[in-house]
Amino acid sequence: MASAAAHLSFSLPFAPFSSPRHRPVTAFPYPTTQSQNQSLVSLRTRALGPDFLGDFGARDPFPAEIASGFAEKVLGNVDTEHKILIPNASALSLAKQDCSPISPLQPPLSVDEAKALMKKVVGWRLLDEEGGLKLQCLWKLRDFKSGVELINRIYKVTEATDHFPSLHLEGPNQVRAELWTASIGGLSMNDFIVAAKIDEIKTSDLAPRKRIWA
Repeated sequence: MASAAAHLSFSLPFAPFSSPRHRPVTAFPYPTTQSQNQSLVSLRTRALGPDFLGDFGARDPFPAEIASGFAEKVLGNVDTEHKILIPNASALSLAKQDCSPISPLQPPLSVDEAKALMKKVVGWRLLDEEGGLKLQCLWKLRDFKSGVELINRIYKVTEATDHFPSLHLEGPNQVRAELWTASIGGLSMNDFIVAAKIDEIKTSDLAPRKRIWA
């Protein structure tokens, strides 16, 4: 069957303009079959109001789209099903999750599980003590008053979780926090959730001032 060339023409239906950018634009021809060529017509775009954005228009069809007759094999078919996926708890950041009740019969997290979760918290260390695994974090602060302020901020953040860290004000300017779940003798997911929430506390205004040498 002989092949013909199809031309797609785009033009604006307003009165003639002096600007050449409003003149009809003819796309490059693509080879098609005779039956497809008969079904193709001139396409015209109509501007729906003043031309605020300048020249506009759609792209030329790909040869594969013309060859398919714009049927089922074309990407973006009209019956394409679109789904909105709601992220589950595992996809959310730990700081956005809530603590859940822990049964005394629940086993603590293993070392491998704890190490994997360590990647989701910042500045915490994993301690393996006789009583089980623990999380520990240290802050060096400007002074004693800054240490007290940090402890108050930690309390405000963890109050709603009902899962509190062990807090220690050491020396004049250091705070130590430790997390573990005593009822199961080790770490639970709650410990990492609270650690992530503590990570979001602002501490830059409590840090020691940097010395500026003249």
